[in-house]
Amino acid sequence: MTRRRRCVTPDEARIWRAIVHDVTPLPGRELIDEVETDSLTPPPSPVVAYVPPLPPPPRPKAPLPDLSHGATPGLDRRSADRMKRGDMVIDGTLDLHGMTQDSAHGALIAFVGRAYDGGRRCLLVITGKGKQGPGILRAQVPRWLNQSPLRERILGFSHARPQHGGEGALYVLIKRKRA
Repeated sequence: MTRRRRCVTPDEARIWRAIVHDVTPLPGRELIDEVETDSLTPPPSPVVAYVPPLPPPPRPKAPLPDLSHGATPGLDRRSADRMKRGDMVIDGTLDLHGMTQDSAHGALIAFVGRAYDGGRRCLLVITGKGKQGPGILRAQVPRWLNQSPLRERILGFSHARPQHGGEGALYVLIKRKRA
């Protein structure tokens, strides 16, 4: 059987030598040659996805009112009703199932930022209903939508229709980007 050679850093080789310096092989076994670090290359660094920071949000002239499910201050009644009924075309979907709060918050900020920059209007954000009682993300997402930098980019949000996830999902209406 051939052994696979692995990239070993000089520090790893030093630690290995310190661990096995007094080891004797079992009867009938050979001692494996010492690890050579000169011919081996260090392991490649992990690839980390780069998410560029959002540009500063447009500053409102006055503090924006807090939003709640279905409350859409500053939006005409017809558009608000269309959003609540799920009659608007969904321009993008974000599924937060299985994410931690930190990763879900970051994903939501990036998703809304891309939608705002891309001129998309209606988004579907799936939080899930929670296994035992209301889920954590289901409770946190409306709060995050009311905080900067998201609040400056959205007009309102509402529970989704049953075919889109019901109370485990939200329609989020994005403001138009002004030049």
